[in-house]
Amino acid sequence: MLIYRGYSAIVEIDYENGTLVGKILGLSDSLTFECKDVKDCEQSFHNVVDDYLEFCSKIGKKPEKPFSGKLLYRTDPETHRKIFIAANHAGLSLNSWIDETIRESVAAIP
Repeated sequence: MLIYRGYSAIVEIDYENGTLVGKILGLSDSLTFECKDVKDCEQSFHNVVDDYLEFCSKIGKKPEKPFSGKLLYRTDPETHRKIFIAANHAGLSLNSWIDETIRESVAAIP
């Protein structure tokens, strides 16, 4: 996964064209890039992000941020009950307990 200026992208092989195709994740705007080799991918990704931010600035549009910080989470009633109990025992709100638990789980991810 590539990360630049708060944006993330994945790169996949396009076997038909013999190229690498990247896609920026988490946006409703579709931002993609194509590369000939691995070395070229990072620069192509940076160029697409920079071009997107420059374009948004020129037209007066606020660029989309990949992640808003809002996460809709649904679970079954029994799990909901257990989360409530765990949060209560920890002296935290449901949201704070879930946030803390997830942060601990993803701490090693860059």
